[in-house]
Amino acid sequence: MSDAGDTVKQIGTGQRLADVIRDVKNAAADRDDVVVELREASRMRLDLLAADLASVFSEVPDDIDLFDFTISSGLQPRLWIDAVSHVAMGTDRRTYRFLKDTRLGRVVLAESASIKPVAEQVARYVAERILERQRLMHGASEPAAAGLDRSPVKELPGAPKERRGRWETLRSVLALIGAGVLFGLSASAVFFWERFAAGLGLVP
Repeated sequence: MSDAGDTVKQIGTGQRLADVIRDVKNAAADRDDVVVELREASRMRLDLLAADLASVFSEVPDDIDLFDFTISSGLQPRLWIDAVSHVAMGTDRRTYRFLKDTRLGRVVLAESASIKPVAEQVARYVAERILERQRLMHGASEPAAAGLDRSPVKELPGAPKERRGRWETLRSVLALIGAGVLFGLSASAVFFWERFAAGLGLVP
């Protein structure tokens, strides 16, 4: 209790509460200024990277809507390449980090304090995405074209032999079953014929 009372007395006698609040506000403003400066510095560096990639971005066909090529605002600006990849600055605000989100987590595609290697990797990534899209489009049209072919399906070499072997085995099994059925019917006919004949007195 004495410690708390001494603290209250010190604040009340030595320094006004309004002064303490003003000091806290000034410290918060200083921190905010630092955050703003860091954010502006990151955005400026990303603007430099975007300017270096401007020729690559401009060559992407207008009918391809896979890419964003925009710098987002916020506490950590990002240069978005597409929906799953972007370039952001590292914790030192000097290192460019080209990141991609995958099903297994976020991976680093490139990381450097220089613009050139990161720009080259981004350009390669854009080219790979365009080629991947073209392959998917061409691959989607092949089954439709193949479906127009009404010619009989050719069997693989060795398939007829395999089928003939299966048919021969099936015929052998059916023949054995048929022989057994005929033998059973014959034996039954003989047995019942003897009893029938004995009943009629045809057999001595």
